[in-house]
Amino acid sequence: MQLTQATDYALRTVLCLAGLAPGEVLSAQEIAGKEEIPLRFLFKIMRPLIKNGIVRSFRGTAGGFALARPPAAITLLDVVEAVEGPVRLNRCLIDEKYCTKRWADRCPVHRVLENIQNAVIAELGRRTFADLVESTKEV
Repeated sequence: MQLTQATDYALRTVLCLAGLAPGEVLSAQEIAGKEEIPLRFLFKIMRPLIKNGIVRSFRGTAGGFALARPPAAITLLDVVEAVEGPVRLNRCLIDEKYCTKRWADRCPVHRVLENIQNAVIAELGRRTFADLVESTKEV
């Protein structure tokens, strides 16, 4: 399993915005420059972040982007799922009817992958952007 480049950029974008003071807004150009993200790609990844209530956009000459919620209320899982959709290691974990052997209820591979998937989801859901901002201050 590998997260896409879009998800990497989305995580970096949200972390950048999480470091702003309340009420502060960054333009797309500022975010793209700070995070080394191609501007066209940044606009593409902003759509699902806005749609999922993670980022807000502001129009006008002083417009730009800011978080829609406090950094402590946004997890890595929120961002990953906004861009990638639900975390699933195998299609049989989406729905057991995808198991071509019709064995998902007793398949040892299914059980192991499900445990790994649940651990990944739990860990991503436990880490907030407030935690990440705080950890960058320690460096």
